[in-house]
Amino acid sequence: MKSILIIFACLIGNVALAQDENLPKPELTEVWEPVPKIVTPAEKPGDPPSDAVVLFNGKNLDAWVSPKDPSGPAKWTLADGVITVKKGTGPIRTRQSFMDYQFHLEYRIPSHITGSGQARGNSGIFFAATGDGDSGYELQVLDGYNNKTYVNGQVGSIYKQHIPLANASRKPGEWQTYDVIWTAPRFNDDGSLKSPARITAFHNGVLVQNNVEIKGATTYRGNPTYKKHGPGPILLQDHGDPSEPISYRNIWLREIK
Repeated sequence: MKSILIIFACLIGNVALAQDENLPKPELTEVWEPVPKIVTPAEKPGDPPSDAVVLFNGKNLDAWVSPKDPSGPAKWTLADGVITVKKGTGPIRTRQSFMDYQFHLEYRIPSHITGSGQARGNSGIFFAATGDGDSGYELQVLDGYNNKTYVNGQVGSIYKQHIPLANASRKPGEWQTYDVIWTAPRFNDDGSLKSPARITAFHNGVLVQNNVEIKGATTYRGNPTYKKHGPGPILLQDHGDPSEPISYRNIWLREIK
């Protein structure tokens, strides 16, 4: 009986070997080039990796301007390694323009915040910003901790377009993070839309926008539309509401080529 089992096992092995010989060689599906570049990750989570474009590291506002006076310095307050909105000075935006990128930013709603709804810790991150005002495509910054407002305008929303998948807000006074993958829109030569902008966003490590399609530039009234543009800067909003101003730190991006 043992001899019969050995013979049977050998027959099965020969059949399997014959089947393997009929399959393509594994080397045919191995890709060796191009070799991905080496990027050294940060020692501390959230800090910029080795290939990042650092937009704010707590030392200066050299990477930023005030859109209404781009030849001069950004007019927000810099103290203790933090940028804070200076009410009435308007937004600030990056000197450089970018196309597609991975983006990181940290913000803090003041612990003694007042007001409610949209008048409670309101700011915003505008991607591909144009002009000298709050233009572009807005990811909302707002106090979302026990603060009721319309859901397509709460923190984590693509303002007036996409409701966030979750509310991951921390308490006022605590630092919060956004990590974003931004894909800029493309246009045909005649100005028509070739492909819309797309965004994936994590708020405090929680997915809030999953590769959603942007419907057009952010508008407070009416429907969003597209107008042809190329690479654009990133803008941080001075919303002008009566509540205490928001602070930002540790802002960087990695361009996606």
